[in-house]
Amino acid sequence: MSESIPIHRRFPPLAAALRSVWAEGYGRKDARADLLAGLAVGIIAVPLSLALAIASGVPPQHGLYTAIIAGALIALAGGSRFNVSGPTAAFVVILHPIAVEHGLGGLLLAGLMAGLMQIAFAWGRLGRLISFIPYPVTTGFTAGIAVVIASLQLKDYFGLHLSESPEHFIERLQALAAAVPTLSLHEALLASATLAVLLIWPRLKIAVPAYLVAAVFAGVAAWMIERYGPGIDITPIADRFQYELDGQLHAGIPPLLPHWRWPWDLPGRDGAPLVLSLDLIRALIGPAFAIAILGAIESLLCAVIADGMTGKKHDPDGELVAQGLGNLLVPLLGGIPATGALARTAASIRAGARSPLASFTHAIFVLAAMLTLAPLLSWLPMCGLAALLLVVAWNMSERHHFIRILRVAPRGDVLLLLTCFGLTVLFDMVMAITAGVVLASLFFMHRMSKLSRVDLISEGHPRAPQGLPKDVRFYEIAGPLFFGAAERAMVTLRNHDRKARALILDLSAVPTIDATGLVALEGVIDDLKAAGIFVALCALQPAVLQVLRDAGYRNAAGQLWYYASVDAAIQRLSKTGSSPGD
Repeated sequence: MSESIPIHRRFPPLAAALRSVWAEGYGRKDARADLLAGLAVGIIAVPLSLALAIASGVPPQHGLYTAIIAGALIALAGGSRFNVSGPTAAFVVILHPIAVEHGLGGLLLAGLMAGLMQIAFAWGRLGRLISFIPYPVTTGFTAGIAVVIASLQLKDYFGLHLSESPEHFIERLQALAAAVPTLSLHEALLASATLAVLLIWPRLKIAVPAYLVAAVFAGVAAWMIERYGPGIDITPIADRFQYELDGQLHAGIPPLLPHWRWPWDLPGRDGAPLVLSLDLIRALIGPAFAIAILGAIESLLCAVIADGMTGKKHDPDGELVAQGLGNLLVPLLGGIPATGALARTAASIRAGARSPLASFTHAIFVLAAMLTLAPLLSWLPMCGLAALLLVVAWNMSERHHFIRILRVAPRGDVLLLLTCFGLTVLFDMVMAITAGVVLASLFFMHRMSKLSRVDLISEGHPRAPQGLPKDVRFYEIAGPLFFGAAERAMVTLRNHDRKARALILDLSAVPTIDATGLVALEGVIDDLKAAGIFVALCALQPAVLQVLRDAGYRNAAGQLWYYASVDAAIQRLSKTGSSPGD
């Protein structure tokens, strides 16, 4: 069937959101609103992109490249009018271990692989299926991500000097505790002051983003401390990162356009260019899948929230293919994986965004800021960026939802929440997502199995059919017969009355049956046939009837017969006193 459908109809449409905007009409006022919204979000995106790249274990310019390329391409090609894509805090917990293990080249290669996977998700029309991931799973790993991000910032927040940066949470805490004697009081005080600005500024209700104010405050304060405090050293971006230009090394952020490079030409863990091999791809498959899944979840969740804020609707598969295309191109221009950024999207909507051109404008602003302000951005203090990311982690922790689930949710959901949270913090996102989805599926099957039942309806029962012969038994089968419920539901039928001449099985309330359900039902029918008991199957829904017919179960004299209704079966059995065909 699918082979007859043209390929362009099977693949989700590109630029669905942009085309819908044009179809509704786009005027000068809309363009002005998008321009102002884009500028507002761009101001937020610059310091965030720098901080998130550093937290992910790569030089800061790669975060800017991501905001520029993903912010422009995904917006124009996507299915959401308002999503602003770029580097996000949710990715840090996945990207940092990849950067430590495989270097910049390995990280960008994993991002490219994730982009291909997201395009495959879109091809399979999986955009709507991702929304079925249970809330305790997303809440658990989101809260876990927040804890991991916070732990990664403590080193720079307190100016600690670590001999190594452990990948796992417990070892990282031990290394931080061992490095306490190296604490820099000046950097800790500056970070705390920056944190205070981030917390207090929004309460003043001034229409200037707190992230911008905090970044400027941290930069100016660091300059003044070093200028007027003899012997005091505040570590800026320029002391930590360098770039090469015309064969010479320069400190800080390069004021250069992103340029094309294959990920495997970039340095790996040992600083040498990667060697593209099957072993490397095999090692990155798991992390790339985690990036693809988390990116899809974050982007579609962001689009759903944007729809709720604006009253519009997004195309989930169209947004998913745009995310895939963005993550396919971004690594080739030096960017880390991208996804929909909820905080920036919400800021864009509040600033009056009307279309994807607001996100495109934000990308242009980030590009202009990098080309013109790179020398100034290079002197932002690391402790100030750490304070900024602590606030990001706090905001994304979903602490209220986490506590509410602990208080009111069923025990299975609480277990699911704590499992995803614990695995994210103590191990990694790949394990957390895998375990969360598997556990959620098992819990779902357990709950659904309780809905499937087989009831013997005897004389005097409120649902007993009229005119039922005394030697005929009537059973109601209800609920889906799938691999989690079928065998359990068939227990009643297996204990049938051996003295009965016939059994009437009412399947009108069975919406679906899978292979396991078919095998379980076949076993019962074959057992009844062997005992010489006639089986009447009544009121089957079309999907269930088709499965049984495909399995070879057709009308057979004296053994099995299909009826359109229970009344028709009773009438036939009462009239003949035997079975059809006898």
